[in-house]
Amino acid sequence: MSEHIVSKKVYYAIFAALLIGTALTIGAAFINLHNFNIVVALLIAAVKATLVIYFFMHVKYASRLTKLCVALGFIWLFIIVSITMTDYLTRGWFTYVP
Repeated sequence: MSEHIVSKKVYYAIFAALLIGTALTIGAAFINLHNFNIVVALLIAAVKATLVIYFFMHVKYASRLTKLCVALGFIWLFIIVSITMTDYLTRGWFTYVP
């Protein structure tokens, strides 16, 4: 099985994009977006994780089955985070009065 050769330019560009993503995450932490701070941080983290998986783990050049497994992993992660966030965001809706 032949492997795809990726140039160093691509790796340096992805590294620069990851550094920019880290700077965006730090910058977004200092901006008060109320409940959307976590959403912005998770979106930036998802983009950075996609870059790492796509290029550094060579999923871009992998088979369709590998791409499907990676996509299903992201879908499962989205489901888990959605359920967690709905629980976290709705905790103050009901108050218990003894």
